[in-house]
Amino acid sequence: MTLESISHYLSYVIFSYNNIEITVAKVIQVPLILFAMWFVVTWIGRLIRKTLLARKMNPDAVYLFTRIYLVLSIAILIFTSLEVLNIPLTAFAFVSGAIAIGVGFGAQNIINNFISGWILMWERPIRIGDFLEVGNAKGVVETINTRSTRIRRNDGVHMLIPNSQLLENTVTNWTLIDRNARSSVSVGVAYGSDVLLVEKLIKKVLSEHPAILPTPASSVLFDDFAESSLVFNAIFWVCAESETMLRQVRSDIRFSVYKIFAEHNVVISFPQRDIHIDGEIALRRGRATK
Repeated sequence: MTLESISHYLSYVIFSYNNIEITVAKVIQVPLILFAMWFVVTWIGRLIRKTLLARKMNPDAVYLFTRIYLVLSIAILIFTSLEVLNIPLTAFAFVSGAIAIGVGFGAQNIINNFISGWILMWERPIRIGDFLEVGNAKGVVETINTRSTRIRRNDGVHMLIPNSQLLENTVTNWTLIDRNARSSVSVGVAYGSDVLLVEKLIKKVLSEHPAILPTPASSVLFDDFAESSLVFNAIFWVCAESETMLRQVRSDIRFSVYKIFAEHNVVISFPQRDIHIDGEIALRRGRATK
């Protein structure tokens, strides 16, 4: 096959639109250009991300910057492809208008979530690594995408929450300002116990736990005269990254309280009932009959 025949095949017009001819050469040329440019774009994107993370920039800022870079790169690729094909943007005026009308009616939720995703990444009310409480679910934010946000729950299950729900509904962000969270442990002791000693022992347990913050200071409250116990409530602050860590700290405190109460003969209460019987009770012992 000669160069002339190859040139002839490449110059073959597949179709034309408004005096614009689309040849085989252009159809082959555009994918090659797109592939080469996309390879360069992704390589530069990874390089930028690696550089920003090496400078210890906030992961949310890095994610936002790389998203903006990706969107701009895609726009440039589209315009470059149209320029190579010599297709003016006015050729898509009617098509884009029809698409806009269809999108407006049929893809409202998608557009809402898309815009909400950019608002979340720009305003940063929710960041990667934050501990959220959404409805009955609690978990850590792993990624904030343009349509949904991925949260890893305490049980390891991943949740995909539409971004619009995070803006329209009430969301508790435990780590918005800092990672300090307040928690408490309740314990009931038997009536007749030395309440001052109980308070002293619980404070000792709180002061010895390494995860409990000295500021704000921990406190022990004599909470209630319950039906079968004197209830004390230990309140403390922890720099926690997840609900699992809080549960672990509460568990450690309960182990320590149980141990120190046993050493000082403080009885942890349990439900008790006093039964008063009017009259006499007769106990009779006899041989069982078959």
